[in-house]
Amino acid sequence: MEHLSAEARAIPQEAGLPAPTREDFEHLLAFRVSLRRFQHWSEAQARAAGLTHVQHQLLVAVKGHAGAAGPAVGDLAGYLLVRHHSAVELVDRASAAGLVRRTSDPQDARIVRVRLTPKGDRLVTALTEAHLAELNHLAAALNELAPGAQRVAVTLTAAELAVG
Repeated sequence: MEHLSAEARAIPQEAGLPAPTREDFEHLLAFRVSLRRFQHWSEAQARAAGLTHVQHQLLVAVKGHAGAAGPAVGDLAGYLLVRHHSAVELVDRASAAGLVRRTSDPQDARIVRVRLTPKGDRLVTALTEAHLAELNHLAAALNELAPGAQRVAVTLTAAELAVG
């Protein structure tokens, strides 16, 4: 316990849960490897489409944002877990590549909204179709990891993920 950080020591064990077994660690490893493989696959898909993986994430954030006005740059920073100025730079590069465009908010001209261009929309839609298929495959694989546990999400659809 002395080698754990203060944060790790502060994590309370859930009441009533047994200590992790060897099989739990094997499942956790398999899960983490699956996530890393998905991330690697996703990055390769973005490259094949002519995008960086961060541009792909930006396009998904713009397309997946709830509301008709489009996300503000601050919204995108929150979705991508980056600082505001980093989101501004990413939007600048995506705009220069013809993937997104900036618009003024109809209610508050001080707010800049981001929208997909037709090119950005075509790319994110094609990538999302492939990603949904891969995520469904991953969900099936994850269900096999924990046969005694509650099942992972049944089937992911474009409508459920608000990408359609």
